[in-house]
Amino acid sequence: MRLSTSANGQAKRPSWHWAWPLTLLMHSALAQTTPPAAINPINPATAPELAQAQIIATVLEHNPQLRAAQSALDAAKSGIQTARALPNPRFDWTQGHNTARIPGVTSGALRSWTLSQPIENPYGRQARIDFANASELEGKHLIGQTRNGLVSQVRLFIYQGLLHQAQATAAADDVQLLEQVRERVRIRVESGEAARYEIIKADAEIITARERLQTARLMVEQSKIQLNQLAAGQLPAQWRLQGDLKDSQELLDMAQLQQLMLKHNTELSLLQTDVNKAQAQLRSAESSRWPGVELRYSQSRDPEFRQGQWGVGVQLPLLDRRSGPIAQASAELERAQIRLEGRKAELSQQVLLTWKSLEMARLRIEALSQGSVREAEAALRVAQAAYRFGERGILDVLDAQRVLRSVRADLIQARYQLQEARVMLDQLIGQNIEHTPS
Repeated sequence: MRLSTSANGQAKRPSWHWAWPLTLLMHSALAQTTPPAAINPINPATAPELAQAQIIATVLEHNPQLRAAQSALDAAKSGIQTARALPNPRFDWTQGHNTARIPGVTSGALRSWTLSQPIENPYGRQARIDFANASELEGKHLIGQTRNGLVSQVRLFIYQGLLHQAQATAAADDVQLLEQVRERVRIRVESGEAARYEIIKADAEIITARERLQTARLMVEQSKIQLNQLAAGQLPAQWRLQGDLKDSQELLDMAQLQQLMLKHNTELSLLQTDVNKAQAQLRSAESSRWPGVELRYSQSRDPEFRQGQWGVGVQLPLLDRRSGPIAQASAELERAQIRLEGRKAELSQQVLLTWKSLEMARLRIEALSQGSVREAEAALRVAQAAYRFGERGILDVLDAQRVLRSVRADLIQARYQLQEARVMLDQLIGQNIEHTPS
């Protein structure tokens, strides 16, 4: 770019309309000359491979959300000790002095003390203990829910990384094939057998394929960053995903899946603990109708007498019949039961929908792998042979390759959708509460 000066010596504005075409030409030349291996700076030979079980174990060991759920369980266990504790006795001490104001009365020191012990309602005490036990069970189910959801999230990120990894492999194959096609086109163009626009079209296809390759590799790195975030940064700095999207597991039938969901689903378990806590609250409110009892013993001493007294204190529920707390606890129990039954119906339909999605993905994989992919590969071979003999143009070859690329992308996406549906089913039936998948 050149700067020119005006007659008065001031510099004119630079010719930016020449800079933009030069910049585009430089980027185009760079995309044509950059080898595919230079897009990914990671050396595959030195980066370790991590299997799914290794990643899950690391995440479960260091994830802060799971550790917080375990701390909540410790707090709930302490609540049981609090609920089982008996009320402490009360001790009162008074001291004074007696001064005689009439003859015949002895003056001296006065002392008295009182010991009282509340007697707790056994029904209310048991209701409080039941509430604490339900809170502890809720903490255990919360750990299971956190673990189950965390493992499912890790598996989804892993399969997303494997999806982008498969897309990167397919894009690298496309780049290699397009470079071979471009070389044949270059020879034909230089010999005068083909027009110049054919090599321009081949160069454009190579640039697009390399952009897809770079995007897929960047998406793989993004999935690994998300996994490392769940592991609190404890994964290696450079590593590779081990595995593929191919499915080799047997699927249970619908009746077994529904039974496992009703038995092990963590969300239903938490809702059931809410019902148990509401029942304990209702029993506690009902037991508060009974009178409260307190045993007392007092002793007083003056210069002439020493007195000891036994007594019982009773709080009579005459003015407050506890109707409000009982009605509130009954409403909370009914609400918890409605939520539990409604969520059971929703999760049952969700299991059915996820199972249908898995079956659709499996049928799509069979149709693509056994029919469409083979037909697209055969069509590409025919187009390449016809181009070598001059019967077809370069556009026919590129169109055939584009069809094959689209069919392969659909197959990769269908395999990912199958794995995604399987992960969702495992989460619904509580597969990852205690054991991690291999």
